[in-house]
Amino acid sequence: MKEKNGASKRIAPESVDDYLAAIPEVARNALEKLRKEIKSAAPKAVEVISYQIPTFKYQGRGLVAYSAHKNHCSLHVMSISVMNAHKDELKLYTTTKASIHFTAARPLPQALVKKLVKARIDENEKRSRKSVH
Repeated sequence: MKEKNGASKRIAPESVDDYLAAIPEVARNALEKLRKEIKSAAPKAVEVISYQIPTFKYQGRGLVAYSAHKNHCSLHVMSISVMNAHKDELKLYTTTKASIHFTAARPLPQALVKKLVKARIDENEKRSRKSVH
């Protein structure tokens, strides 16, 4: 879809598969691999589209998300404290407060993805216990 200025307007994806189908193959392959690693680390998480990107939710709360960009992919950890706790392992990557940028040529190691997802599960479980009491 073209806007008046000639720029393409992205249509909001209705499903994760729609999102993945709309991105270039190299990024799609990298994100499909990441998706499998997240599912493996968080089998009880539910995958949805939130803020127009694939997002895993656990116990009703955002767990992690991922997205494709022009020059990189991102794993959105959604937690500054988890990012800070793993900052030494993230030194090789460009990061923001709660996201990690990577490329298909240099994907995130599976062990690191698992650690980050498990740390987020722990955070969500602690928050859920606090809200019950």
